[in-house]
Amino acid sequence: MAWMGAFPAVRTLMIVDDSPEFLLSSGAMLAEEGFDVVACISDPLRVVPEVLRLGPAVVLVDIHMPLVDGFQIARLLAELDQPPIVVLVSSREADSFGDALKGAPVRGFISKWELSGAALASIV
Repeated sequence: MAWMGAFPAVRTLMIVDDSPEFLLSSGAMLAEEGFDVVACISDPLRVVPEVLRLGPAVVLVDIHMPLVDGFQIARLLAELDQPPIVVLVSSREADSFGDALKGAPVRGFISKWELSGAALASIV
């Protein structure tokens, strides 16, 4: 957790994923590694209202979700007056998304297999 001291302004985190198992495991891991997990959301339609209500510094968003995908959520969040830092995650590797990641209004991407507090902190 020592690395977290360098990032005090980006400690608050919201996790968005349609998998309850991923929300539970990633939320617990990232909280243990120093992030203040303010919400774990499985319904992508609740993301913008919850970001406005809770004001997380970072939103970790799964790319593949029903109704609204992670790229669409990133674009919606980028339009806010005070947008959070958005980091996309997926069980697929970055190269499987082609140029979509390059054009997305996000800070970065982490494979779910490589997700850790240190990996997230290195992006934000």
